[in-house]
Amino acid sequence: MFSFIWHTFFFDPIYNTLIFFVDTITTHDVGLAVIATVVLVKIVLLPIALKASRTNQLMKRVQPELKAIQEKYKDKREELALHLMEVYKREKLNPFSPLLILIIQLPVLFALYFAVRSLPDITSSLLYTFVPTPDVVNMFFLGSIPMDARHMGLALLAGITMHFQARVSLPPKEEKKKDAKPDFAQDMQDSMRTMMLYVLPVTIVVFGYSFAAVISLYFTISNLTSIAQELYVRKKIAA
Repeated sequence: MFSFIWHTFFFDPIYNTLIFFVDTITTHDVGLAVIATVVLVKIVLLPIALKASRTNQLMKRVQPELKAIQEKYKDKREELALHLMEVYKREKLNPFSPLLILIIQLPVLFALYFAVRSLPDITSSLLYTFVPTPDVVNMFFLGSIPMDARHMGLALLAGITMHFQARVSLPPKEEKKKDAKPDFAQDMQDSMRTMMLYVLPVTIVVFGYSFAAVISLYFTISNLTSIAQELYVRKKIAA
């Protein structure tokens, strides 16, 4: 069952898309084929991604209201949940939509990694009838970066773009008042902010350098497209 789902919905489509672009691109550059594949996947997932970005931006807008509700009903869990749901319903928000896009993209990442890892050998039995087998497979991105080996430069680029994606996505940090009482929720939010801005990008650098460069290239392109989506949705909501 798992094998069927993996091959039918993830690996085989990604593998065929990658091979199609390798054959189509005149230099047969696997790196460029990876970029084209990631962009195509992003376009397919665009409706879900835009909805997640919209949720993210609207959550920033209603954050003061949500915080006031949490403070008012902090000792009444049922009323708290009811009032929060009223806000979500009024604003047509689904707090779990950003999580959905992440869940979908993870198997895509692994499928792309294993697809590139299998190159330059091509498994013809996995190809769809309309996907030709390329005569040449160029494993060097832009003629210099091997996609099947580690690359620190791309790993650093993945971490940097992840940091800027977090900066675009996260709400502005609230300044603490000098006489403010300890606030567990605010402390937790500050910790999550620090993790997203600094810990996660460093983790991505380490993770990217631990595997083939295709992982870092995936994160870099994915982060850049996510930044563009966030800025687009932010402008659309503000209009």
